[in-house]
Formats: sequence, C-alpha cells, structure tokens
Amino acid sequence: MKMLLVGPGRAGGSLALAAAAVGHQIVGLVARSPLRWDLPFPMVDREWPSADLVVIATRDSDIAAAASEVAGNHAPSSAIHLSGATSVEALAGLAALGWKIGSFHPLQTLPDPATGAAALSGSWVAVTAGGDLRRRLASLADDLGMTKFDLADSAKPAYHAGAAAASNFLLAGLDLAERLLRDAGVPFAAAAPLSAEILENAFEKGPRPALTGPIARGDWETVKAQLEAARKLGLGHQFLLLAEATAVTAGVEFPAGLVER
Repeated sequence: MKMLLVGPGRAGGSLALAAAAVGHQIVGLVARSPLRWDLPFPMVDREWPSADLVVIATRDSDIAAAASEVAGNHAPSSAIHLSGATSVEALAGLAALGWKIGSFHPLQTLPDPATGAAALSGSWVAVTAGGDLRRRLASLADDLGMTKFDLADSAKPAYHAGAAAASNFLLAGLDLAERLLRDAGVPFAAAAPLSAEILENAFEKGPRPALTGPIARGDWETVKAQLEAARKLGLGHQFLLLAEATAVTAGVEFPAGLVER
C-alpha cells in the first residue's frame, strides 16, 4: 500500500518505519517544520504524490486543518488520523468530498520513531472505520503484527481516559515511589520486581483482586505513618491523592482524619 504521512512526529514516524519494514511504500512526508528525527523517506515540497492512504499524524488540535490541506492537494482517496481521543468527524470535510475516513490508534507509547516502530509489533490498535477502509486497516494491523480491535467513535473519550490511566497514571505512582525510596536510601531498581509482579497479577486476576497492602486490609495506622513520611518530603498531596484512589479500588472508606492536605 502506498502511504503518505502528514505531520510525521513520534506516532507518524513510528508507523512509517514499521510499515516500510513490512513492505508498504511511504511515498512522502508532509511537514510544516523541520523533522526532529531523520526518516528515510522523501519530503514533499510542492506536488503531492498519489497515495492509497493518507495518514494525518499531527497533534489533535491540528487534525482538522491538516485535513483541509489534504483536500487541497490530493484527489479523493482514503485518509485516517492516529488520535485515540479525537473523533473521526475531524475528517468530515474530506468525507464530504468523497474520501473514505477513519482512525488507527496504536495503544502503545511511542517516544521516538525508532523505538516506537519496534514497539508496535505485539501491541493492540484501535480501528475506527467502516467498509473497505476497515478491511484495509485490519490488514495493515496484521502486517505490523498488531492485535486489532474495533472502537466506536463515540467511545473514544472513555477509551483514551482508560489508556491514560493504564500508562500515565502508573508513571505518576512510580515517580512518587522513586522519590520516597531515594529519601530512604533505597535504589529505585529495588522496586522493579514488585511492580512487575503487581502488573502481571493485575492482568491475570484483575486489578481489584490483585490489590494488597495496608489500604486493602484497612491498616490505617500504617497508612498514617506513610502519609506523614510523604508530607515531610513535601509529597503529601501526591501520596494522599493516590491513597484515596486506592481506597476506591479496595472498596473501603478513606478515614476523614487522614485527609488533611
């Protein structure tokens, strides 16, 4: 399949490298500013090459503007964006001109194109499209070694919130853990086996059955001591937020006496 990328940043660059590695042709990259990474594909200057699939890989707020640029430079074909949060309706202007539209969102962290391309195989990808475009995106997912799943356009906000909770929120907890452990003179690496086991248990048993520790067993004196230690380091607010969220998961009421921030 011939693919043209508009706004090839982390996600677009990752997809381009991975797709090219399995035999797809990247016919060009369209960028408004210099690329942050070297990508082995031709830059589009004036005339846009013809493509079977135009991939809009800009930030979410720029998708609609990029779609307008696509409409003015390419005959009707198929176009997708890579956002897990933005509605496919951001491409409605293209659909009105006869384009087939959809989205293709890899459920994976893509910090840079090379790392991201390597991470795509084995990851899951959300496909929002219908008809022939859905079939072609499903085939692309198969080529990339990804597990595809259909995502309703209306479900995107909840889906993306879940993705953030499964990734960004984990890092918030680990950042807090690193700072507390450092103060205790303990290497952050010491927590790696614990974190790995918790994650494995969560995906095997479910997050709630996997939960252990003082909050799950209602040991509030221990939680109070933990919170006091965090407050001495100026980390009380972060610790309390995560502790209260953990109480919700455990299905227990967080003591009002510990809530002072």
